[in-house]
Amino acid sequence: MKKYIFILLSLSLPLFGAPSGGQLNIPGGIRIAVDGGSEGETVTTVKILVLLTLLTIAPAILLSMTSFARVIIVLSFTRQAIGTQSLPPNQIIIGLALFVSFFIMSPTLITINDNALQPYMDGKISREIFFKEASQPLKEFMYKQVYDADLKLFLDYSSLKEKPQNLEELPIHILIPAFITSEIKRGFQMGFMIFIPFIILDLIVASILMSMGMMMLPPAIISLPLKIMLFVLVNGWDLIIGSLIKSFN
Repeated sequence: MKKYIFILLSLSLPLFGAPSGGQLNIPGGIRIAVDGGSEGETVTTVKILVLLTLLTIAPAILLSMTSFARVIIVLSFTRQAIGTQSLPPNQIIIGLALFVSFFIMSPTLITINDNALQPYMDGKISREIFFKEASQPLKEFMYKQVYDADLKLFLDYSSLKEKPQNLEELPIHILIPAFITSEIKRGFQMGFMIFIPFIILDLIVASILMSMGMMMLPPAIISLPLKIMLFVLVNGWDLIIGSLIKSFN
């Protein structure tokens, strides 16, 4: 788990070049030398710079370049469809979405670790090659999930003179918003399908209460425990998570 987090967050390193021929001053009296010193000190400096950039770039990578968006949308729709507005709590929903996302992204993260992170940490490849090798698996993952219409939308409004002919020519600043748009769309589609059986159950309960003349009794009081029981009996959480994993395959 720690390895996957480090792989994901290490993608921020090429975006923040260390200043050459100088030092990085941090408030509080900490000073990090960028050049000079032994090779071991330079490696330590790079690791410290990585840690300093993790906190800022990690949420953006998690939300915009992984499966997290679709997972959290579907889980939120599931909770609303059942009718338990605060159960499971937000912390549980976010935690479950996070670990399901790591499970879905594990093949991509392993590829990044083998082809980019480990060779870069061993000093076998440069920073530019690291960024290229690390971004390629993510681009392939996102491209497989993007709707053609969403990708065409951003390509039409971009300033590119010639449209990309393959994935390597496709700029990542166009692929990422197209991917996020597609993820939101798929999340809402799956949420709609989740709502249907619960709405039918609500309609049945409301019709029965109306036929019995119990118009003053809110249907939600009766339908809520029935929906919870139905969801538990059909092993609903396994079905939802299994459907999410299959949707990425």
